[in-house]
Amino acid sequence: MVPRFPVEHRKANQILVDQIRQIAARKNATPAQIALAWGFAQRPWIVPIPGTTKLHRLEEKLRTVEVELTGVDLAEINSALARSAVQGDRYPAHLKQMGNR
Repeated sequence: MVPRFPVEHRKANQILVDQIRQIAARKNATPAQIALAWGFAQRPWIVPIPGTTKLHRLEEKLRTVEVELTGVDLAEINSALARSAVQGDRYPAHLKQMGNR
């Protein structure tokens, strides 16, 4: 149902995922924490809203405030994003229409 997750899109997007995993390993963090920390670093008024139904995932995401991304880290992430054309829409067409995205 989600256009980003068919096999061909997952394979193409795996390159970016692997780069984020490498950064996470260096920072002793999870990929989710790196993604959230990157979001926090974009603008002071941006507040990512992580969703979860599991307490241990909420605790993991709350520990994102302990992850410090340097300017070099941010440049590496931004470079990886620029090189990677994420394959597949985030939402199915009928849901995009509902939100005017």
